[in-house]
Amino acid sequence: MAKAFVLIETAVGKTRDVYSALEKLEGIKSVDVVTGPYDVIAVVEGEDLNNIGTLVTNKIHPVAGVTRTVTCLSIRVS
Repeated sequence: MAKAFVLIETAVGKTRDVYSALEKLEGIKSVDVVTGPYDVIAVVEGEDLNNIGTLVTNKIHPVAGVTRTVTCLSIRVS
């Protein structure tokens, strides 16, 4: 199972709409509105890295109000 943190910038006044849309998407484990350079952070999980990439490009990017994303892949350190 792969995991990533997706840092999302939204258009002015669209943070609440983006939050609501992301909460409903399969593969998104949590969504938080944050302060700082990003407006929303979503934790996503998929079977592998390709699955996460597909989720970000096909489901998160098309959400109205999303202007930019940065995906931070989680790695396991032993």
